Amino acid sequence: MKDSYIKTIKLSDRILIMLALILTSSCSEEFLKPDPLSFYEPTKTFTSREGLESALGFCDRHLRTYWSYWQAEDLSLPISSDYMFSDMAVAGKTDDGNIFIDIATRLTPNGLENNTTNRLLYFWDETYNGIKYANTVTTFLDKVEGLDENLRNEFMGKAYFHRAFRYLALCFEFKNVPLITKIVELPKFDYRSTKREAILQMITADMEKAVEWVPDQSKMSTAGSINKAACRQLLIKCYLATGQWDKALEQANILIDQSGYSLMENNFGTFINPFPETWPITRNVIWDLHRPENKLITANKEVLLGMVNRAGTNTEIKLRSMRNLLPFLDADAIIGPDAKRAFRIYPENASTYDAKYNYNRALGRGIAHIRPTRFATNDVWIVNSAMDKSDLRHSGATGNWVYMDSLRYNNREHNAPWYGEKIRLYADNGNPLCSDTVRCWFDWPHYKYFYEDPTELGGSQTNHRGGAGDQYIYRLAETYLLRAEAKFYKGDIAGATADVNKIRQRAKCEQLYSSVTIDDIVNERARELNMEEWRFMELSRISYSLALSGKPDETGATYSVDNLHENSFWWHRINKYNNYYNKPGAPSIKSRNFTMAANNLYWPIPRKAIDANRNGKLRQNEGYDGFDPDIPMWETWQEAVADEDKTN
Repeated sequence: MKDSYIKTIKLSDRILIMLALILTSSCSEEFLKPDPLSFYEPTKTFTSREGLESALGFCDRHLRTYWSYWQAEDLSLPISSDYMFSDMAVAGKTDDGNIFIDIATRLTPNGLENNTTNRLLYFWDETYNGIKYANTVTTFLDKVEGLDENLRNEFMGKAYFHRAFRYLALCFEFKNVPLITKIVELPKFDYRSTKREAILQMITADMEKAVEWVPDQSKMSTAGSINKAACRQLLIKCYLATGQWDKALEQANILIDQSGYSLMENNFGTFINPFPETWPITRNVIWDLHRPENKLITANKEVLLGMVNRAGTNTEIKLRSMRNLLPFLDADAIIGPDAKRAFRIYPENASTYDAKYNYNRALGRGIAHIRPTRFATNDVWIVNSAMDKSDLRHSGATGNWVYMDSLRYNNREHNAPWYGEKIRLYADNGNPLCSDTVRCWFDWPHYKYFYEDPTELGGSQTNHRGGAGDQYIYRLAETYLLRAEAKFYKGDIAGATADVNKIRQRAKCEQLYSSVTIDDIVNERARELNMEEWRFMELSRISYSLALSGKPDETGATYSVDNLHENSFWWHRINKYNNYYNKPGAPSIKSRNFTMAANNLYWPIPRKAIDANRNGKLRQNEGYDGFDPDIPMWETWQEAVADEDKTN
């Protein structure tokens, strides 16, 4: 397999112009203003094989924007907003008067935003745009002459993946949403919501076909395109979302045991130890696994689907991961015992520069758009009532993980003996040395967040925010955890435990489980898939699957699909594991408090979408203004599809 993104293909000028317009407009505010349910646009561009290949290539590139899209101030990656609704993170930019923490009262049909505060509206607008791009292929595929049946089916299967990936997300973010499966010839303004169960049924059937039609990665000449393994992984999730445990287990067994993939358990690829004088790395498999240079190489047998994002190419997007996810170190809020500022950023050409303490270069310069919970940095790493210090994913000894108290004062203004000594949270008299622990004091997984950007290093550059680099969408490690989930629902606790322990053994953990609960499986997802999975969306999906199964959580509670907006596994996780939302003693920021409500399991249908659908009515979710249980929905996906050709 060549480590390239998309084969160079000859395109007509018309196709290039059309795709350029789509590419440049899809991430602009102007593009988000029109009605997202009106999908008319010129169609003749996509009636050639080259046009459809380009559309699929753009679908692939569009997919990565959930992890990488940013605009003003390099802030607010879409996936960060997802994590704000989880047990793992909350908003952290404490100097923002609109900081998105008072969610219980602030999240309304008019309150979804797409800015540096949050990107919830992005998950509506851009997800429907992604569906539009996939529907371009499904709508015009059979109008292309000269395609043999295998190629036709491959194109259709890849389009099904892109549509199903996005609809699965919509179903567990927004619940009942409009189902759109084709490019309409005229604008349509009378859509109805379609029942979630019906959409899940349709995308599951589509993914069954995709698994049959899409080739293995080994038969493709490009990296970063949809392949059979990715389709199988998505089908597993669809089966879990529809309560088909045996089918989910069957597909997971095939992917783990019969598809040529395996966990990476030893060092491989290129060893990157970028700044050993400041932050040395002891080579280990977890570090190698998460280096962008190693994610899509042929030696990596664990990657099922990745996103190509090579520095220096015309598809490059700088991820800004360090800027968004790391603490704000060089702030006045952190001082030493001598009351001097703890950290300074010194250009490398400054007389005060000391490479040993150039944390901006070696670790990155963060401003904590989101910050992790205590669960994410500490509690989740406790297994069998013991902190597992051997877990490579939480290892300071190897350099994988950065603990705040392993950093050293680097401000030259410090008097002896503080310069070069380890920083402290408290002075000898017990007084705090950090006045803003929300934004400025927390540990983080360096191996996950570090993406080097050569353009921001050296000389007078002082703002290492995070560059381009390949990313994961699906890995085999998640397949093991999905299989553990299926086994748990079937009552095979021993089998589920073995799958979770397999992941722990690869991370060199000493603490292994003797018997897992659904919470243990979800905890292992947190350790293994941080900022890879859509944490909130997966918690919502698991809440639904757990309710379907009738199995209890770790407290013995069971749930009903009929009232998850009132009581859910997700709500249990928020209450137990997130130490900010609704917790006594949580800080108040700019007169706002950390709050979450049970009905926030589902985000509100945006008011702008409801208003734009002027000749019809969309069903608002329970607990939000405008909810009306008497608004009709399509009960089956067939009804919704049949209605698409009707114009108002």
